[in-house]
Amino acid sequence: MVVENFEIGIIGAGDMGMLYAQRFQQAGYVVNLCDTPERHSELQSKHKDLGLNILRDGYAVSRRSDLIIYSVPAVVINSAVEKYGRATKVGAIVAGQTSVKTPEVQAFLEHLPDDSHIVTCHSMHGPNISTRGQPLAIIRVRSSDEHYERAVHALEALESRMIFLTYEEHDRITADTQAATHLSFISLGTAWSLQGYHPWLNPQFISGINNVKVAMALRIYASKWHVYAGLAIMNPLAKRQISCYVESMTTLYKWMVAGNRQEFRTLIHDAADFVFGRDRSHKKIMLDDDVLQQLSLSQVPDEMSRPNSHLSLLSAAVCWYKMRMSPYDNLVCQTPPFRMWLGIVEYLFCDHEMLEQSIETALEDRYTQAEDLVFYTAVTGWGQCIELGSFDGYRERFEKTAEFLRPKLEQGKDLSTMILKKLTNGEAQASMNK
Repeated sequence: MVVENFEIGIIGAGDMGMLYAQRFQQAGYVVNLCDTPERHSELQSKHKDLGLNILRDGYAVSRRSDLIIYSVPAVVINSAVEKYGRATKVGAIVAGQTSVKTPEVQAFLEHLPDDSHIVTCHSMHGPNISTRGQPLAIIRVRSSDEHYERAVHALEALESRMIFLTYEEHDRITADTQAATHLSFISLGTAWSLQGYHPWLNPQFISGINNVKVAMALRIYASKWHVYAGLAIMNPLAKRQISCYVESMTTLYKWMVAGNRQEFRTLIHDAADFVFGRDRSHKKIMLDDDVLQQLSLSQVPDEMSRPNSHLSLLSAAVCWYKMRMSPYDNLVCQTPPFRMWLGIVEYLFCDHEMLEQSIETALEDRYTQAEDLVFYTAVTGWGQCIELGSFDGYRERFEKTAEFLRPKLEQGKDLSTMILKKLTNGEAQASMNK
């Protein structure tokens, strides 16, 4: 049942804004939607049959809506709230959909009228996945009990799995789950671009967990650059983990090329013991071998496969170990990329034979060391871009790589969706069999 006499406004008609607008409209709410004024006519024509009130700008949406959701990139949240916040309807509830809550909450507290209520949120997934059953962070910042309950009731229309957090907790968890995850996947894409050949033609990325790496990297590059830039650059906790990931990879790579075998092995096994237990029993994702083998974009015959050091995965475990952080603690707010990232790290470290092959390949295979040099360069380049806080640099690097990978972006997105669905279905079946 919807909240009676309750209109929902959405400022920002991008992919997530449209996903929200349609879910709320389908639930029975009056939905007021806008984007920038110059897009008004385009939106009216494009979405005329969706049953939405397409308004000219954020002023019009703010004046009549009882729940106002800013669905704009994190980099412009302050300017958007500064511009439209003064038009907020008396007693309205205001929320945002950015992936970094500290600057969002600061903007709300600075620019919204004192009689407004702030109950913000964050769907922990992208626009290509249904909101149903996915984690939805609910964050109470400033509101009466009555308005808080109304906000939660309205957000129930998304049919998501609600998680109640403070905005500080949200930013810590998103940093822990997304920062290094995104850095690794986007660096893989940049490394492929720098070398001038596509991963589906690379004999090191033919099968198994390499399929997941390729699919998830393509999934990210099929999205908007600002989705990832905001989290990486505007969340100070994310920078801390990114720095640790870069340092972990630097240590491992230096030992690889210097031949420091014992130091390399000791660090890898210490990380494995910490994250997955000495008996490697801390497995929760449980990727299926058949799924990993069946879903692939590779155009290279299996017999031409070359070993892979999986330096990106080794560095992830070492990073968690150095930060004394268990990735399993954050599954409550998991995102699809993090779930798959943890899944393939787990798959590698809990298979003794595969881990041993990874270590030996890293230490002995000169071809792999040369390939990993390019990946290491890509990681450090992205790390420096993020440390400098350069949105322009981030966008340029992201869009250049996306253009190189464009021939397979849609296929990669579809493939990653299939992997996620099979994983979810498999876990649901396992739960039923318990």
